[in-house]
Amino acid sequence: DFGTALEAASRSNGSASSVETVVRAQNEVLEAYRLIDAFVTALVTTNSKNDKAQAALSELELRMLPYEKLSTKATAWIGTLDLDAVIPQSPFLEDHRFALKKIHLSSQRMMPEGEESLASDLGSSGPAAWEKLQNNVGSQVLVTVDLPDGPKTVPMSLTRTMAYDANRDVRQAAYRAELDAWKANEVPIAAAMNGIKGAVEVMSRRRGWESPLDAALFRANIDRETLDAMMAAAHEAFPDFRRYLRAKAKALGLEKLAFFDIFAPLSTSGGKWDYDSGAAFVATQFHGFSKKLGDYAERNYREAWIDVYPKSGKTDGAYCMGVRRDESRILLNFKPAFGSVSTLAHELGHGYHNVCLANRTPLQQRMPMTLAETASIFCETIIRQAGLEKGNAEERLTILEASLQGSCQTVIDITSRFLFEQQVFEKRKARELSSSELCEAMLDAQRQTYGDGLDVELLHPYMWAAKPHYYSTSSFYNFPYMFGLLFGLGLYSVHRQEPEGFLERYDDLLSSTGMADAATLGQRFGIDIRSVDFWRASLDQVRADIDLFEKLIG
Repeated sequence: DFGTALEAASRSNGSASSVETVVRAQNEVLEAYRLIDAFVTALVTTNSKNDKAQAALSELELRMLPYEKLSTKATAWIGTLDLDAVIPQSPFLEDHRFALKKIHLSSQRMMPEGEESLASDLGSSGPAAWEKLQNNVGSQVLVTVDLPDGPKTVPMSLTRTMAYDANRDVRQAAYRAELDAWKANEVPIAAAMNGIKGAVEVMSRRRGWESPLDAALFRANIDRETLDAMMAAAHEAFPDFRRYLRAKAKALGLEKLAFFDIFAPLSTSGGKWDYDSGAAFVATQFHGFSKKLGDYAERNYREAWIDVYPKSGKTDGAYCMGVRRDESRILLNFKPAFGSVSTLAHELGHGYHNVCLANRTPLQQRMPMTLAETASIFCETIIRQAGLEKGNAEERLTILEASLQGSCQTVIDITSRFLFEQQVFEKRKARELSSSELCEAMLDAQRQTYGDGLDVELLHPYMWAAKPHYYSTSSFYNFPYMFGLLFGLGLYSVHRQEPEGFLERYDDLLSSTGMADAATLGQRFGIDIRSVDFWRASLDQVRADIDLFEKLIG
């Protein structure tokens, strides 16, 4: 029992045995919670209209409040210990050294015990409630789209998939209907944005952080020097991504792309990429890298661990969620396009990461988003390279475009989200922001990043309403994706250059992502993440793809 162990430990002299007892008890609670939370979350995100599941999720949040308070007390207690003296006395604690050191540092950012307890009590009716509001409103919005064959009312998630339609009239109609629908629902979603950002800003300040970004960097296990180096390399690459966008416009016979053209397919011969064909392709290419990875993909298909298609009430986007030990569950909103096949590979990569973590305890598994994207990006790269090497000219162009589309989103669009969030936090210090101000901040961020690659009159002012990432208490849920892409590309480059023994080192890295900071793990492969040259080298791989894309377009 976590509470009993902590109470007894707090009366002790901080011996290694007492610390070990507390850590073991906390791991047991987290292991049990993970399974229950995964079950309820799967029900809610596949059907937000399921009132019974929503009630269970709310009940679970309340039931976890005592644990959160105990966890806060445990953090404060660990902060009083001399860990350098205690940890060497126990092999178990040695295995938890990084987690314990992280907890010790967190203790220095704590409010007084009463305030931390109050923050826990208010969590489910404060930040978590704002997050739930955005998710429920967004997933239940119905949109009437004026399609060429007549008006059709569909869920928002299905409306957003129309951005992948080959017919520009369909894409444009869906885009305009989507903006109208977000505008009709902007008041509660803007309230959620103001509520969550206001709460995060206050809590960050009260805990002694200079800004919410500094707290996010701590969670990400990287420092400001690393972020600045990566962002500098990204900004240098903007002109190259704009070259890609202009080349795509040319391929589509357009003078310039609108926002609703970003995901347009270059050809209509995409039937090969239905789900069954795409899933088989992914498994085959995974087997080419390692039998373990290929077998894992096939296990997902065989045991039906994937919710594949969009439907009413289902959360938009995609995710992979650990359930227990080496089991995960995946949510997709699959479209018959290589981009969705790439997303399948991405999410299976997350699941494979969980396989490599299966023998770690929950505290050892606590990895930052920066490193959580490592396996997913690596898996995307595996199937991209396979497609480029084995496909005919048309298939190569389709695969290359899908890959560049994803890279553009991860560098250009992610930077726009980062800039937007910076603006919102800065302005939210003084007051709440109106829906129109949020839209203008979003447009400003898109102009800075997409530049002349898109028609500035046809951007997406309501992307702040569409993306659930903004409504997480883990602020700046954006730059880790770019880190993951470029770090994953760097690792893949190492694999190509030094294949001997790479698989074992790679699996060991994945199993260690919660046991060291990103810089230390990168050093295992000769990677210096604080050097802008590393990030440039990863982006050079994308530049080469853009060069090839322009050549194929002609």
